[in-house]
Amino acid sequence: SSGGLYLSGTWGTMTALAFAGFLSRLLLQTSKPLVVVVDNASIHAAKAVSALLRLPEFKRLTLYFLPPYSPELNRIEILWHKIKYEWLPFRKHARSERVEALDGIQAGFGKEYNLTFC
Repeated sequence: SSGGLYLSGTWGTMTALAFAGFLSRLLLQTSKPLVVVVDNASIHAAKAVSALLRLPEFKRLTLYFLPPYSPELNRIEILWHKIKYEWLPFRKHARSERVEALDGIQAGFGKEYNLTFC
């Protein structure tokens, strides 16, 4: 909602532990209460994530689960669509090229790359 973009990438399967690590890093980015909107992927409601949210240092973090089957409400789905089909050149990228392109999009987000939600 602030207009900022925080990207954290992983190559391979996203697991509940990797998601918990992402939440930990995300909390380091702000000292304010934080609401993370998530879809209903099993890793978002896994025991490891639930246990993490019960820790005192995660008290200011809330996960907000979207209704099932609602990609139109999922901002990350809208953002990835924009990245894949408008902001990245349509061609096969080597991994290093993809990482560089995503870093460029993150650096230019809010300036040359804008996303508007109605």
